Amino acid sequence: MTEEAVPTRRIRLGSHSRARSGPKTKKQSVLLFVRDLIIIFIVALLISFLIKTFLVRSFYIPSGSMENTLQVYDRILVNQLEPRFMPIKRGDVMVFRDPGGWLSPQEVVQQNPLVASADWLMAAVGLSAPDSNDHLIKRVIGLPGDHVVCCNALGQMSVNGVPLSEPYVLLPQGATMVSQDDFDVVIPANSLWMMGDNRYNSKDSRYNGETPGKGFVPIDHVVGRALVISWPLARWSWLDDYPDVFRSVKDGAQ
Repeated sequence: MTEEAVPTRRIRLGSHSRARSGPKTKKQSVLLFVRDLIIIFIVALLISFLIKTFLVRSFYIPSGSMENTLQVYDRILVNQLEPRFMPIKRGDVMVFRDPGGWLSPQEVVQQNPLVASADWLMAAVGLSAPDSNDHLIKRVIGLPGDHVVCCNALGQMSVNGVPLSEPYVLLPQGATMVSQDDFDVVIPANSLWMMGDNRYNSKDSRYNGETPGKGFVPIDHVVGRALVISWPLARWSWLDDYPDVFRSVKDGAQ
């Protein structure tokens, strides 16, 4: 009986010990799970921040100057590798910082701390673009050294003597000239000539000659090239740079 009683007691003690250690193990598992979630969140936040800083960034369209290519409140994704590591091409749709005097002063929007914090976090990872109103988006027409003239007898613009047939341009009904006003410019070094696709409703390089930059956009003000319309989903599409339009254009003298 004694020999049988001892193992029975050990089994009970063993069972009791496991019962006591069970909740502790479960609590540890929950803590480890929470820790892993926090680590995943921080890593995801860091990756998103790096992508937004160096690769891709989101902007929304605040005006109709690029219609019908882009509509008001469209959201776009911008490739920030261009022009850092990729050359700018004629026809590219580019986002750039105001060279000075292109935009009217913007009112500071007051936000409560909670909304401001959420907006800051979304902006940090590239999901929000609170500074969209401080940037512009236009199409590159002239590169450094290019001679851009408008308009010929057919109402076309020419670059380095080559007339352009521009399918992306939106004109008012009855209009035949791709620009309401004539111009004749040579693009200086490290600058661009930028125009909106909605030619009769775009305050672009043509109408900023009185600003410090004389209407030219410094290349170092370019944020990147617009790649895709990301929202609304019904308008999701890649943005065309229309290489055939500029294929015959030779480089200008720099």
